[in-house]
Amino acid sequence: MAAFMKKIINAAFLVGEKLAPGISGKSAFWLFARTKNPNHLSAGEIRANERAGELMAEARRHHLVTKRGWVLAYEFKPVIYNPSAPAMLIVHGWRSRTEHMTSLIRMSRDLGFRVISLDLPGHGKSSGRQINMANAVEAVKQAETWFGPFQAMIGHSFGGVVVLNAAYGSVRQFEPVETSRMVLISSPNRMKRVFRWFGSVVGLGPKSQRAMEKEVERLTGNPVEVFCGDEQLKSLKVPTLIAHAPDDRQVEFAGAEAMAVAGGHVRLLRADGLGHSRIISDARVLAEIAGFVNLEWQKLAA
Repeated sequence: MAAFMKKIINAAFLVGEKLAPGISGKSAFWLFARTKNPNHLSAGEIRANERAGELMAEARRHHLVTKRGWVLAYEFKPVIYNPSAPAMLIVHGWRSRTEHMTSLIRMSRDLGFRVISLDLPGHGKSSGRQINMANAVEAVKQAETWFGPFQAMIGHSFGGVVVLNAAYGSVRQFEPVETSRMVLISSPNRMKRVFRWFGSVVGLGPKSQRAMEKEVERLTGNPVEVFCGDEQLKSLKVPTLIAHAPDDRQVEFAGAEAMAVAGGHVRLLRADGLGHSRIISDARVLAEIAGFVNLEWQKLAA
């Protein structure tokens, strides 16, 4: 956020705190959930899309209708055709898209999975310019309806939070999504901390901050405190691999450590030196994930 624009936004929320904190909080939530224009790509994003071109050309595209538009789901067949291949769901992170998940998609196809990867609402080629927990979980639920059940679900960054909350059933409008394994890569633990960070960036006062967080409850049916990964994993006994780099500058490693002690069904993969994004294409990390998600498939195939 440019310094000049930040000053304007801070000043506006300062006035809003005094005169109309409810409106101020709702406006802050809208700003938080606003996605960038998918047609305005950086040079790095253009290169990533070009590298993914050959793989993306193999995908079958599905438009899944949601309450406020549609999301694009990409279906990738396993490398060796198998009509009974188990399904894998892969979900990208905030301000990302399916093209950025190609390393995970290739790995999963090589293992024999039929891979479904979503462009979340407001991302990639899906409709809209807003994303929140409710419409993201709805997208995953729609994917399960069309392509599930999912043997495993993998999510990167915010995508990991979406996968976990879809499985936990924290958005009351939708039944929990069933899966045998989850992999959460570089994912935040407590959404309340994310909202508090954003509030500090835009200069929200305490009343406006509460109003902003109240929007979560309005949309999902649960207060923001429910969206806490370590607490969810304590009761959700799905075997889960947490992959995170201590040098991640976007999502704190302490959150991964907190989730890792939720129970014996959770394991932490410490990915030193890989930051927030390189982790999803690192050979060692991919090998660890492959071994983790492949265990159940090996049992089924035996």
